[in-house]
Amino acid sequence: MKGFSMNYSEWEKIYKSILADFGFSEERDVESAKVLDRILSDKDTEKIITKIGSLIKGKDVIVFGAGDSVCRSITRYRGFVELSTKISADGATSALLEEGIVPDIVVTDLDGNIDDIMLANSMGSIVVLHAHGDNIEKINLLASKFDRVVGTTQTNPSMFRKLLNFGGFTDGDRAVFLARHFRPRRIYLAGFDFDGKIGRYSFTSERRVPIKLKKLEWCRRLLAGIDGLTFL
Repeated sequence: MKGFSMNYSEWEKIYKSILADFGFSEERDVESAKVLDRILSDKDTEKIITKIGSLIKGKDVIVFGAGDSVCRSITRYRGFVELSTKISADGATSALLEEGIVPDIVVTDLDGNIDDIMLANSMGSIVVLHAHGDNIEKINLLASKFDRVVGTTQTNPSMFRKLLNFGGFTDGDRAVFLARHFRPRRIYLAGFDFDGKIGRYSFTSERRVPIKLKKLEWCRRLLAGIDGLTFL
């Protein structure tokens, strides 16, 4: 899979900072990635990545986050949404489906509504499935159920046969990093709310709100380093 991922050295310093800030285990991330790599061993990853590239390169791309503003943005810009390449970040998939829109790509670590993500996949969405230390059980249980799926890791992708690393940490900013990698005409963001509130499409339990807010701050910081983003 050499040539599809970003240069890991560009991402590694940020990744190490995230590990230190949250106390996450790189070993657990690698363990989860190994599981996903094994499950996806028979997938034609290059064919799917080529399809992703054709959906994004030179196109207007809208990345949908799970903030409460996402449905308002879909309603306000519906004509533009329908003409653009649509990438949903995890729980935002549910918002799009509720509006009768099937995303072209779903970027997920399986924290969103699984039934909706699987429904979108069955309707044609490509799933970009991310392995990290906290979702090993979900990867084991669900990864094999997806069609049109590619796997990502936040560790060094050279350790794996099928996994890629485009950069990014949360589902939202990983979706933006993915889009940037394939050189779109422009990237638009909908439902990226950095107002200290957790949207209903994030499907976050009350006890996990503090860590979710911390992750959103990292998302904001990472997106600040990407030029040319337009918020809808």
